Amino acid sequence: MLQTICWTGEAARLLDQTRLPTETVYVDITDDRQMWDAIRRLVIRGAPAIGVAAAFGVYLGMRTFDGNSSALLRRVDEVCDYLATSRPTAVNLFWALNRMKRLAHACTDDQKAMKQRLLDEAIAMLEEDNRVCRAIGEHGARLLRELVPHMEPIDLLTHCNAGGLATVQYGTALAPIYMGAEQGLKFHVYADETRPLLQGSRITAYELQQNGIPVTVICDGMAATVMRQGKVKAVIVGTDRVAANGDVANKIGTLGVAILARHFGIPFLVAAPTSSIDLSLASGEQIPIEQRSPSEISNGLGRQTAPDAVDIYNPAFDVTPNDLVTAIITEHGVARPPYGETLARICRRSD
Repeated sequence: MLQTICWTGEAARLLDQTRLPTETVYVDITDDRQMWDAIRRLVIRGAPAIGVAAAFGVYLGMRTFDGNSSALLRRVDEVCDYLATSRPTAVNLFWALNRMKRLAHACTDDQKAMKQRLLDEAIAMLEEDNRVCRAIGEHGARLLRELVPHMEPIDLLTHCNAGGLATVQYGTALAPIYMGAEQGLKFHVYADETRPLLQGSRITAYELQQNGIPVTVICDGMAATVMRQGKVKAVIVGTDRVAANGDVANKIGTLGVAILARHFGIPFLVAAPTSSIDLSLASGEQIPIEQRSPSEISNGLGRQTAPDAVDIYNPAFDVTPNDLVTAIITEHGVARPPYGETLARICRRSD
């Protein structure tokens, strides 16, 4: 399995996902400004991975700072507030920053000890992510065997990338595939290319191929056809934020896939660590949606593909309403409707 992020002892080492699939390049991040840039430019992406990266960013922003206890706490707040501006939709970013901030404000140790505790907490988040994703994979593999019994390979469709490269190592939406493969199940995955940045064709197909899982890349507009032809038995995607009622924010285009799945009677599954569940938001209407540069559409494929000065709308995410979601797979089990009750119950288990 590829390692998305690790601690070298001096730097947070990130797999540069802007260079995939033709180059496998790692970059060492040594301060908070480099981490902000890496998150913003999608060097590292995927909600769980962003959260872990941000935690390391807090430590890196504090590592060389010198001051009394009140100055240290002000600096922690400044670094966290700064990193929070990198991307607005993935709730894991804010979950990780708030966790680091709470630790710092509760710390009564000296300056050196506080910095070490921040580093230890970031490393702990990295290790937790692996445990959480494996648990999601185990619950998800059981659910797939339930929904698609006596059928191998299990043909799935996924959108964007919620695999190992969106987390530290195992992924969320792809974790059931990896865990199922360990148990002897066979899979075949259709990967939507995922316009405009092609995370499906560049990243999902890359990591599945690297891990020996058969994968077929399709254009986003082909999803309806492969469903109509009976080539897909279930859809599984990740998420950047789940509202209390089960509305799900994920990469733009997910809503269309969910509508198609409902039309063709195909289960639509969402894999979400509890750190992606935001019970403070009653519905998906309250989820902030990141707007990205028009150039990702007009010049995203190595050449200009739209007229000069044409208006371009480029939201990075859309929201799938809960009535289109068959189940939400978490590390603490599978949530089913009514999500207001089941998500709250699952989140209590994580406290």
